[in-house]
Amino acid sequence: MQFLVGRQGNRHMEVQTASQMNVLIGLLEANINRVVLGKAKVVRMCVVALLAGEHVLLEDVPGVGKTLIGKALARSVTGSFHRIQFTPDLMPADITGSSVFDPREQRFVVVRGPIFANIVLADEINRTTPRTQSALLEAMAERQVSIDGQTMPLPEPFMVIATQNPLEFEGTYPLPESQLDRFLFRISVGYPDRESERALLEAHRYGQPVQQLEPVLDCQQVLELQRAVRDVHVEPAIEEYILDIVAATRGCSDLHVGVSVRGTLALYRASQALAFVEGRDYVVPDDVKSLTVPVLAHRVIPRGYLQGGQRAAVEALISRIVDQVPVPA
Repeated sequence: MQFLVGRQGNRHMEVQTASQMNVLIGLLEANINRVVLGKAKVVRMCVVALLAGEHVLLEDVPGVGKTLIGKALARSVTGSFHRIQFTPDLMPADITGSSVFDPREQRFVVVRGPIFANIVLADEINRTTPRTQSALLEAMAERQVSIDGQTMPLPEPFMVIATQNPLEFEGTYPLPESQLDRFLFRISVGYPDRESERALLEAHRYGQPVQQLEPVLDCQQVLELQRAVRDVHVEPAIEEYILDIVAATRGCSDLHVGVSVRGTLALYRASQALAFVEGRDYVVPDDVKSLTVPVLAHRVIPRGYLQGGQRAAVEALISRIVDQVPVPA
């Protein structure tokens, strides 16, 4: 498959190089799909988020493979990986780190927390209190962490893969809107089909297949892919289409809060990444339309908002809004 990445001066990349990038993406998806069976669409969305340089929230009932997807993606890329199990007694310092007194050196030293990794799996993020959830905000938005007045950059690339159970389950805390807005996608994993579940029985007979996964990309290759995504061309008509969709959510009488500016940028960047993953150096309207629900549904607040039980209704509303927006020719 051939396509060009970049359009100006020395930013122009050779066709061969772009093809090699597409091969790398195929290797990454295939590696994850070796252990995450029957979830190719979910895997692709996670790869899109990685190449967009953003974070992803996987939400569904326990036991459908949310943690497995995060582990499989992390093991497919070289670099550091930390898993944080969120619990009600978890403190912000348990995530970011803290200063401790070193008696040998007679001074305070910074002990870095598990957030200092290339890929962080925030498991069951809504099991902990809002105070601890907010410890991720600066890391996700600024790619840095402040510890006792010291600002410390996080490694690159940096990605948070969070999992959460539905809010109607006991012992969960809703994520604040400001933190939800930091996730590029909110995705339901769902149950596998019968054939995939039968294959899972065979694959897990002697252990955990994810433990045998070997990396297929290194961190430098991921950064190169992320830079290439920024060069994917977006026609002015497509930009207007994105703005029309966002404006429609803000003017919808069924929504108390429409899509934020960060949401506009997220839809733009996700469309670029999806086009790139599918082997194109340009965005088409279908890229935008197919991403509106996973990118936008968690960024709006419907009128008469209730905790839990609203997700399907909000996603259906977003779909109806998008269907009413004219698609550019």
